[in-house]
Amino acid sequence: MSAIELKNADGIAMPNPVIGVFSPGDFRVSADDRERCRNIVQMVADKIAAEVKLPNGEPCKVVYSRTLVDGEPTADIVAAQFIDAGVNILVCCPDTWSFPQPTALSFFAHFSDDTPINITCGNSGPKPGVVYAHALVGAMAQYSRLAHLNVGSWPDRGMNPEMKESTAKDLIDWCYAAVTKVYYKGKRICMFGHDAMGMETALQHVIPTRKAFGIEICRTDMKILADLYNMEAYDKEELKALRNWIETKSGAIKFDDESTSELFDKSLSLYLIVRDYLKDYNAIGGGFMNQLEWASLPKGKVIPLPVMDIAESLFNSTFDHNGPKMPTPFATEADCQALLTMLVFSGLTAGKSPLFMDFRKVWEPWQIQKFAKENGLSLPDADWVKYGFVDGNNSGSAGLDWAGMPGDSIDKIMKNVSYFPVDHGYFRGGGNSVHFLTPGGIEGIAGRLMYSDLSGMFSMSWDEAKTADVPVDFAEGFMHLTDYGWPHTFVMPKYATMNEYKQLPPANHFHMIEGLAPARLEYWMDLANVLSHAGWTARPKYVEGVDRPTPILYVANGGEDTAKMLLKK
Repeated sequence: MSAIELKNADGIAMPNPVIGVFSPGDFRVSADDRERCRNIVQMVADKIAAEVKLPNGEPCKVVYSRTLVDGEPTADIVAAQFIDAGVNILVCCPDTWSFPQPTALSFFAHFSDDTPINITCGNSGPKPGVVYAHALVGAMAQYSRLAHLNVGSWPDRGMNPEMKESTAKDLIDWCYAAVTKVYYKGKRICMFGHDAMGMETALQHVIPTRKAFGIEICRTDMKILADLYNMEAYDKEELKALRNWIETKSGAIKFDDESTSELFDKSLSLYLIVRDYLKDYNAIGGGFMNQLEWASLPKGKVIPLPVMDIAESLFNSTFDHNGPKMPTPFATEADCQALLTMLVFSGLTAGKSPLFMDFRKVWEPWQIQKFAKENGLSLPDADWVKYGFVDGNNSGSAGLDWAGMPGDSIDKIMKNVSYFPVDHGYFRGGGNSVHFLTPGGIEGIAGRLMYSDLSGMFSMSWDEAKTADVPVDFAEGFMHLTDYGWPHTFVMPKYATMNEYKQLPPANHFHMIEGLAPARLEYWMDLANVLSHAGWTARPKYVEGVDRPTPILYVANGGEDTAKMLLKK
């Protein structure tokens, strides 16, 4: 037999997550019971297919088999079908008792140990599938195989049961976590420059990132970007269209003697240059060092170049001059842990706009009261007054979506965005920063990934959070106390006190995403074996209906942190 040459590589689609749905079966039950199992498989698969999207916004491929895995032969047959279809995420939905070893355990043996596995069942009594599910998950925990159990609800009887909405929500949250974990494996990000300003919390941990997430980091010297900038390696007509769009849609654009209109164009060109560069490398995200070598060192040592703030914000937005688009998570100051955080946050929400901020100033209640007294202002009866908030702001990387409310039109959002000259003491190359104030009432998750050499693991510091609705007279004063010309988002964590919040950030940067549910993030942390930092004093260990149920594998091994550290070995 001769070897087979593979041809026509051009145009081949990149591998993506594929969810496979199946059911075990018992050969002893009636034909109707077996048909009901097949119908449940299709029902579950259709629910997933209707809801779940990839981080790039495309629908996730979902396949299912009506062949019940009722013994070793059918386990082999269905596994072969799934492997042929590219399945790399598994959902098992039992409705009757069967024998775990000849069925699902034999089936799972065909897949790699890091394949995400979910067992979703109704709490049904007649056969019962819930008993099988408990036996299966318990057996898997004995040999350290992680599986998430979703004991939900659908009718005990009837040929075409429909799962309850709460059961579907838990399943969809898990699917998003699994899809995000699998999607990023084999993808790459591109970081321009090394760690900015010696910020070791931003280091490109190349090997740990590769091992933990399967993400490759392309390390690109900023000289390449400087060369492309000086060569004007961009479409001149598109630059005119981008400038016209910004002038037409935005609020104020201000210049001074050094941050000129011509320099504004040059800054905008960086968006087009880097966008095309990332596309050439199939990169899904990026980061840019900037300080010190690019824009901050005095003339005589380097030729200072303009800041890339506007470009960074455009990358993290869901739109640009060409209309709606998917965000390309992009980190200022080459903060790799920031980029990984924003990738995860955006992926788990099917492409919502991530927010990059400095953990700039914590406003505790006593400070707010002092500010009001000194400025002759009356304090409203509001949560931000009672509990405090963080003024999150950084000159770059704030997605423009955060200048408006979720669902606002592009035109409405852009009217809230202005561009101010940068501080030339810090940014000697000049240019303009992005300015806006995020409106109050946006809910989501605020947090950040970090890495520790002691454990060799990544961890996520996080809390549910909401943006504060601060009256203009207070907001103006708060913004002027830091950098007025930057984007500002006033963040209120749900459980962390201001004292906890200011003492325990893992770095000087943190990040937020709108609409991310805690359970969805927790599922991802399980699948990626990331430690969870959410031990705020006021937060219960488990919040019913909010948190994902703790996997039995963790309970059997001393708790979540201990089990994850054991799994790391």
